[in-house]
Amino acid sequence: MDLQSLAVVLRAALSHVPEERKAAEESLNQFQYAPQHLVRLLQIIVDGSCDMAVRQVASIHFKNFVAKNWSPNDPEESQKISESDKLMVRENILGFIVQVPPLLRAQLGESIKTIIHSDYPEQWPVLLHWVTHNLESENQIFGALYVLRVLSRKYEFKSEEERIPLYHIVEETFPRLLSIFSKLVQIVNPPIEVADLIKLICKIFWSSIYLEIPKQLFDPNVFNAWMSLFINLLERPVPVEGQPLDPDVRKSWGWWKVKKWTIHILNRLYTRFGDMKLQKPESKAFAQMFQKNYAGRILGCHLQILNAVRTGDYLPDRVINLVLQYLTNSVTKNSMYQLMQPQIDIILFEIIFPLMCFNDNDQKLWDEDPHEYVRKGYDIIEDLYSPRTAAMDFVSELVRKRGKSNLQKFIHFIVDIFRRYDEASIEIKPYRQKDGALLAIGTLCDKLKQTDPYKAELERMLVQHVFPEFNSHVGHLRAKAAWVAGQYAHISFSDQDNFRKAMHCIVSGMRDPDLPVRVDSVFALHLNEIRPILPQLLDEFFKLMNEVENEDLVFTLETIVDKFGEEMAPYALGLCQNLAAAFWRCMASQEADDEADDSGALAAVGCLRAISTILESVSSLPHLFIQIEPTLLPIMRRMLTSDGQDVYEEVLEIVSYMTFFSPSISLDMWSLWPLMMEALNDWAIDFFENILVPLDNYVSRGSDHFLACKNPDYQQSLWSALSSIMMDQNMEDSDIEPAPKLIEVVFQNCKGNVDQWVEPYLSLTIDRLRRAHKPYLKCLLVQVIANAFYYNPSLTLATLHKLGANKSKRVVYEPILRDHIPGEALNRIFKATLDLLVAYKEQVAESKKQDDADGDDMDGFDADEDEDDDEVESDKEMGLDEEDADEVNSLHLQKLAAEARGFQPADEYDDSDDDFSDDEELQSPIDEVDPFILFVETVQGLQASDPIRFQSLMQTLDFRYQALASGIAQHAEERRVEIEKEKLEKANAQ
Repeated sequence: MDLQSLAVVLRAALSHVPEERKAAEESLNQFQYAPQHLVRLLQIIVDGSCDMAVRQVASIHFKNFVAKNWSPNDPEESQKISESDKLMVRENILGFIVQVPPLLRAQLGESIKTIIHSDYPEQWPVLLHWVTHNLESENQIFGALYVLRVLSRKYEFKSEEERIPLYHIVEETFPRLLSIFSKLVQIVNPPIEVADLIKLICKIFWSSIYLEIPKQLFDPNVFNAWMSLFINLLERPVPVEGQPLDPDVRKSWGWWKVKKWTIHILNRLYTRFGDMKLQKPESKAFAQMFQKNYAGRILGCHLQILNAVRTGDYLPDRVINLVLQYLTNSVTKNSMYQLMQPQIDIILFEIIFPLMCFNDNDQKLWDEDPHEYVRKGYDIIEDLYSPRTAAMDFVSELVRKRGKSNLQKFIHFIVDIFRRYDEASIEIKPYRQKDGALLAIGTLCDKLKQTDPYKAELERMLVQHVFPEFNSHVGHLRAKAAWVAGQYAHISFSDQDNFRKAMHCIVSGMRDPDLPVRVDSVFALHLNEIRPILPQLLDEFFKLMNEVENEDLVFTLETIVDKFGEEMAPYALGLCQNLAAAFWRCMASQEADDEADDSGALAAVGCLRAISTILESVSSLPHLFIQIEPTLLPIMRRMLTSDGQDVYEEVLEIVSYMTFFSPSISLDMWSLWPLMMEALNDWAIDFFENILVPLDNYVSRGSDHFLACKNPDYQQSLWSALSSIMMDQNMEDSDIEPAPKLIEVVFQNCKGNVDQWVEPYLSLTIDRLRRAHKPYLKCLLVQVIANAFYYNPSLTLATLHKLGANKSKRVVYEPILRDHIPGEALNRIFKATLDLLVAYKEQVAESKKQDDADGDDMDGFDADEDEDDDEVESDKEMGLDEEDADEVNSLHLQKLAAEARGFQPADEYDDSDDDFSDDEELQSPIDEVDPFILFVETVQGLQASDPIRFQSLMQTLDFRYQALASGIAQHAEERRVEIEKEKLEKANAQ
């Protein structure tokens, strides 16, 4: 497709006529792999005479195509872009970054990032030369800095060995970069474009020093030159002229961004490299130098910046947050705290406390968008920017580390606010200060609960100053009272009436006219005391769920269900009905507004997760599943199609519960089988492990229907899916692991009824076994053959002979038929089996011994929560930024997310052969077979049916194996007694 034709197609892709738009998209898909297509797209993007909308479509298509095809994830996948096209793109795209407007630059920038991450330095060795050359040209500096920022960011989170190319980049570019930085800082009355250049330099520096400081910066003169410029920017007031009036635009204004990045860098240097206790021995000299020459000066600048809070001048929230993080980290260091101490009262009472108080922005959000108020209040990412959260952290650290001199005066300050509030008339009560005082009391909860004389006064404090606010006419005070009551719910109340009063106030708060009060009341619940009011409580929950889509709300309900278990049985149907209704509302709101944030989607996932928790809590009451099934069927039917890809895992868990705990699997539930098979064949291979569980249930618990039904033919559909997956040459070993497990399920549960499938499944298994690489998959495939022997030994052996598998050294199986085994082979099999059984017996004994030891150890386990009070969290300053999301410490956020989930995915980052799956939850008829008893019975059978052969076998055994055989026979008898005893105990328990 030539350039002009491509421009016409791109324009048609913008058409309001669906047919024209679809035809254009099909045409683009058809020609996207044609030679020169990528180059022509790039030509259109930089063609100033072309319509901007067409250029934008071209830039998006270019970015998406590069992201998908420049470097395919699968190394064996064929290259879609020719090397000549790649070369032409690399030779031209860098120069275009300056020529295009910002709207297109963002798309090209993403493409450059993809290419650099894939090709530098191996396939793009000239890139660094291009950067250094253009840093020397004044009209090309922006493009050079832009590319250098992308280049340095590639190595931001890399380990020391992987950062070697970065050190070369620093060596080649930082001298010139420092010179440019110095000239920019010295410009008098600089225009906003200078701020953009300085911001890029700051980002380059940030990425380069994020994990390790390059050795070039250890030169005191070089480091001092950089630090002088950063401190210059820190001390310099942000220009007043040109600042936007809109607060949302103002915080992203170039000069405020420069201020933020400057503070960010200095915080990073201080917390990671300037702390003596965190450094390696060879880096202590640098840390000592930083503490001596810069840390105190930076602290002074930060205190000057915070004066804006006292005077009411503007400071972006993120800047306040970062500055307070620096102060919080300084509290633990004696030399820094001594510098702060003369001003600590000003800091505490005139800066920190006002930030903790309810403010105009809070009131505006409360009134205009209470849903957003709730979201921000419970969003962990918002906490990373919030000045209020940073202020709370400062107070907590101050009283923890310097409590002797600060806790008493701070509490006196809070008590004085309480007194003035109580004494003032209703018109002039300091409502916002009371809100801040309550926040402070809640923040210090843990400290006050263990500190004399305050811990003895907590109940009186709650009764006098917190509980009355449940009836306040000021909404945010009612919400704060609920939050504080929740914080102190675990203290020992001398008067239980006070505790019950608090609980009833909280429950009443769930009916409050203001949404934030209702939500805070939910989260303040103390589970142990709500049993008598469960019905009313659940009723209020459902009313609240009708109004707000909040995953935390659903999680709280899930916690209640988990806490009370089977006690929730009377409410199970109602819970599922309400959660199903809430789920459909969430889905409807998502479909109605494609641009909506993720809160609705998260709430939808939460509804399904809560339903699973309910089903698990009533798992011992099968009759309830019959009642619940009609409510959940519509969700399962809809969400097992491609419409449910975002919630597929949660829906499959519900299907698993319904097929496992119901008295039997209904025909309506069987109607879900074709939906899962269709998804598995089409798009759901990533969920194969999850699909395995309900399919296992269908076959094992509904084997009669599985075998008898021919419309649909479940046996045929299972074969079609498994054969397609196992024969796929491109499928990774780990992707097909559920397939052999399902074949095992069929052989184990359909004994004598699927003879026609033995040969196809064995042929499929042996073929895949020859191509398997991972030990775990090989083990699973061999287990299929073993299960075939369990199903029908003679048929299996005959089939293996037919397939020629008995001649293959790669296929190992333990035949059960004695008549077909030569004497020498029988001898080897007998000895090998004895060795395996002895090893297994020892392993079981060792495991039991270890479990007993672990149980004893846990009795004395005591975590030392305060091992080192001086340790500070070096990555605490990391957070997200709307424009600069690249500054996120991804490792920190992953850790937070993992803590929220409660576990780390076992195989997310580990592709080793050691990732053996845990199949403990899967059950099969073979589970009841004891290997020791089976072995002894098989030997006894041989002795009875063929005594001559048995005698010959025994005579070939040496003394060791005869002793092993005798020991296994004795152990088998012991196991027989144990099993009978377990069965008797189980029967008596029922």
